[in-house]
Amino acid sequence: MPESDVPGVVEFLVPGDPEQNTGGYRYVRKLVEALCKDGCTARVSGLAGQFPRPDSVACEAMDQKLASLPAGTSVVLDGLAIGGLPEIVEKHSRRLTLFGLVHHPLADETGLSEADRQWFLESEKRALGFVEGVITTSQHTAARLADYDVLPEAIRVAEPGVARAETTRVRSKPAESSGPQILCVAHLSPRKAQHQLVEALGKLKALPWRCTLAGSDSRDPGYSHQVRRAVAAAGLEDRIVLVGEVDDSGLADLYIQADFFVMPSLYEGYGMVIDEALAEALPIISSDGGALAQTSARPGVVQYCAGDIRALEARLRNWLEDPYQLEHARKLAARESRRVRSWADTARDFSEALAYFSGFPGNLHQHSEFESEWLAAREPADHRARSIELTAELNRWLLDRYESLPSEIHCPMQIVDIGTGRGSNALFLAPALQVPQAWLALDQDAALLREARQRVNVLDVPFETRAVQLSPENMEQHLPPEVSLVTASALIDLVSDTWLKALSQAAASRNSAILIALSYAGHFELSPGHPDDELIRTLVNQHQHGDKGTGAALGPEAPIMLKRLLDADGYQVKLAESPWTLGSEDQALARMLMQGWTEAAIEQSPGDRDRLNLWLETRNHQLSEGSLNVVVRHLDLLALPTGELA
Repeated sequence: MPESDVPGVVEFLVPGDPEQNTGGYRYVRKLVEALCKDGCTARVSGLAGQFPRPDSVACEAMDQKLASLPAGTSVVLDGLAIGGLPEIVEKHSRRLTLFGLVHHPLADETGLSEADRQWFLESEKRALGFVEGVITTSQHTAARLADYDVLPEAIRVAEPGVARAETTRVRSKPAESSGPQILCVAHLSPRKAQHQLVEALGKLKALPWRCTLAGSDSRDPGYSHQVRRAVAAAGLEDRIVLVGEVDDSGLADLYIQADFFVMPSLYEGYGMVIDEALAEALPIISSDGGALAQTSARPGVVQYCAGDIRALEARLRNWLEDPYQLEHARKLAARESRRVRSWADTARDFSEALAYFSGFPGNLHQHSEFESEWLAAREPADHRARSIELTAELNRWLLDRYESLPSEIHCPMQIVDIGTGRGSNALFLAPALQVPQAWLALDQDAALLREARQRVNVLDVPFETRAVQLSPENMEQHLPPEVSLVTASALIDLVSDTWLKALSQAAASRNSAILIALSYAGHFELSPGHPDDELIRTLVNQHQHGDKGTGAALGPEAPIMLKRLLDADGYQVKLAESPWTLGSEDQALARMLMQGWTEAAIEQSPGDRDRLNLWLETRNHQLSEGSLNVVVRHLDLLALPTGELA
């Protein structure tokens, strides 16, 4: 990721030893490693004491650790640490930038009394009210936080990844193997439900198989003893092996030796081992507990209702009795393994989440309140000015593309809106395009994106937002491979030539259409005329070439340069005039526009300050009298990879 997208220093706080080998602790460790590879200074610290229902030692450890950090430090508090300490979180929330990392809500843990469940619910709800935002590891957990009064716009998701092997590992079986090798990886606890797997396997003793249960047996010694007793009672000591906690190397060996994987958990906030097993091309039998209903709904995975031992037995029997079914599932898993996320993907999503909550320094939208006011003022003029002809041409092209798709893959057309602002582009285009649509809105300003989501919500189209500062280095990363249309409004005159080249290349590689609206074309005219109009125009156009956050801006030359780039890529490109014609009904916009011109001109020529301010005073007076008309030239650009432009 580009340097500007990488948070500076991020402190992660987890309860106890950070080296614990559970999914939540592995998530934090792998995420920290990936963030550091991308240039972030990320550290993880463990907190002494008892969690998640903290004792006095835990309270003191959290308080002292947060007090020791410099003001303004970004701190990610693991859900196990944050949920029981709302008072400590509140105490430090004004001095530090705090975020919550929630794998699953504490109240969703199995085996809690109703009193404990209610205590965790109320405590975690209070704690989450004092953080800047919450990052979850699954969409399921994100949805669950509605019960915790966390607003949707205060939640982002960073799903786990997997660590890919540097070399191809050859699958092997122990020499003494008899039948398929079954693997289950999870610490022993009632929620992981290993006892149900033992019970199901106990009914399949007539079939050949062996099973390995890998995971810590010290977190709940009573339950671990229960599982061992169940294995013994079923007479399966020679077929079910409990190997305890294993390191990464040992776990890799277990995956190589296994024929399929089983996840019997009653509830998961994500279920990282599903991804890890799929990355090893292992077919999987999984419950649908918690997030697993979504995260394990993948090719190569068969699901059953969590807690239904008879259903688990049936899934096991199918694969043990019919090797063809198992082989088919293995082939599906092998294909899916290529699509499993990496930890670099997780780090990218996490960094973008922090940027979304915190905002970007030095971006194109540094002052959200002013920017929102300006965007609101210009929206009616923008919508009036846009080329209806190009919009209609784009609509026909999208309809043709949609109709040409095979019926079985008639999915919504992916539209990416760059520099979304308040969502004006979507509000204009979405009703005008007569195909099913799914929008991805990209902008550097999180506050504007929140406003966009609220406004676009009136339209019946999926509208995902992502706070990101696009650069030539990350353009490919942030444009989905299946995008049908890349669009932007009032943007490309603000960007550099390298930025525009990266956009052109990324769109061309995806064979997507491009619609760029309302690019300033270098000319405006006021009537009646004024002797200093030409001076203002000259200085404003000079200012347009200044650095707006991506390097020296192209200014009015941007549409012509983009056309040239797209012509070279085989696109058919059409330009159309989209001028503002501002009259008495547009006084607020005209005043803001002329104020901006004057400030830009003064930046270019400070010695002409008095002369330029006098020009502004004269023009504002004429505007108040209703005697001033303003025309600003813009260009719209439509580029289509196939078909004929009218």
